[in-house]
Parts: sequence; C-alpha cells; structure tokens
Amino acid sequence: MIPAAFDYARPQTIDEAVRTLADGGEEAKVLAGGQSLIPILRLRLAFPELLVDVGRIPELRGVREDADTLVIGAMTTHHDVIHDPLVRRHAGLLAAATETVADPSVRHRGTLGGSLSHADPAGDLPAVLLALDGEVTAMGPQGRRTIPARDFFTDYLQTALHPDELLVEVRVPKSDNWGFHYEKFNLSAQAWAVVGVAAMVRRDDGHLVESRVGLTNMGATPLRARATEEALAGADADPAAVAQAAEAAAEGTRPASDLSASSEYREHLARVLTRRAVLAAAGME
Repeated sequence: MIPAAFDYARPQTIDEAVRTLADGGEEAKVLAGGQSLIPILRLRLAFPELLVDVGRIPELRGVREDADTLVIGAMTTHHDVIHDPLVRRHAGLLAAATETVADPSVRHRGTLGGSLSHADPAGDLPAVLLALDGEVTAMGPQGRRTIPARDFFTDYLQTALHPDELLVEVRVPKSDNWGFHYEKFNLSAQAWAVVGVAAMVRRDDGHLVESRVGLTNMGATPLRARATEEALAGADADPAAVAQAAEAAAEGTRPASDLSASSEYREHLARVLTRRAVLAAAGME
C-alpha cells in the first residue's frame, strides 16, 4: 500500500529539528531509522502531514562516557550499539539484548532512540532500559529535560515526549559489577517477543544483593517485576530461592491475549523466563 501524502524536512542540527517539529505541531512525526514508522505509514495506520528526518544530524550518534554513566545518541543504530566497546564493557545487558532485535538488516537501520520512542511493549529495548534504571534526554522549545525510564513509557505506543520534543540521548548507569541476561520467547527468529525478560543481578558473599527484572510484552508498557525483585533481595544465591521468587514475576501485570499467546500463557512464560534469566545473570546456569 502507498502511504498518504506528506511533507518532508531534513534538518541538519538538533535546534533546527526542534524548530521544525514545533512548527509542524501535532501533525509532525520524527523519522529516525524508519524500521517501525515506515511499515505503519505503508499500512496507513498513521497520517502525519510532515516527516522530520533526523538521520543526518551527527550530534545524535555515538557513545560517550559521563562519569559513571554512558550517554548514547538517540540515532545510534542497533548495530553500532552492539559493537561499541563502551557499551559492551559497561552496559552488557543492552548489547546482549540488542543482538536479539529482528535481523541484521533492521539492526543496521534501526536506532536505539527510535525503538524507545516507538514504545512497542513487544519491543526488546524498553524493558532493558527499565532494568538498567536508565533515562532519556528530550529537547524541546523550552530546552532539555531528563525523563527516567520508569516515567517515559505511559501507555501502548505512547511516551512522555511532547509533540514538539525530540529524544536526543539515552543515559544508562555503568553496570560493571552486575551479572545480566536477556531471555525471550518468540515464534520465529525475526518475530517480536511473545514474552521477554531482562535480568540484572549483583551477588556478594553467596547472596543476591540486588536484582532488577524488566518484562517485555506483559502489558501496555514495559514493566518491572517488582514482586520478584523484592523476593530476591538478600536471598541466597540458590536455584530454589530463584525459582520461588520467579513465581511472582507476573504479579501486577496485564498481558494481552492475541494470536501468539493467551494472557495465561504469557504469565506462565514470564515465570519460566524470569527463572532462567535470573539464574543466568547470577551465574547459576
């Protein structure tokens, strides 16, 4: 299907992009890597009057250190995230999960910021950002503001970004001393996750000092498995303790039923995958 007609702008700087978005109002849409937006346009599920292509803004690409934080430009591709030495050293969960996104062609075009802004609850990276306790930086006519990941995803395919704001960078604390693992169940190699689990664990003296568990496709937004995290806090580094805590993984979630799985099956998967992911992150599998 051919998309509906739209105007097109290609700003060269962040400031120019923000001005263009502000002038376009609610009918303007940002085009990043296009791997989520273009299929929606072709199916005529969206009808923007203006596309603002931010692909030629160099300030939006690359990875740098800021003390104990990694700062990743929103237009950094999945491929570059996977292979960046800073990400692999200091945010291994992000690199590992990004390796599971779609296929190589999508990973070469798709971007971290585009994936997060699209906010598909079946996407892998929103739940990973939650587990990393990360945040995003948005730029708008009123300047920059920082939005914690826990406040960024507001509803199905919706975020806290204002229509005239551009996501410019993703900030994740370095997690050098954490074990990590991303576990997901999908029906084919390139398919969206039926359920995914992003786990991070800090061990000390035979105990799980702290654990974070992000859930993919268990509600309208990515979620943290808070009940499991609380059950794991200070628990013995023992498979039985992990298995017991994982039984609470679906508490507080509202997974949908669709052609891929029923809500009950998703709850079952959340428990199973959480156990596997935590055990792997803790080095017990």
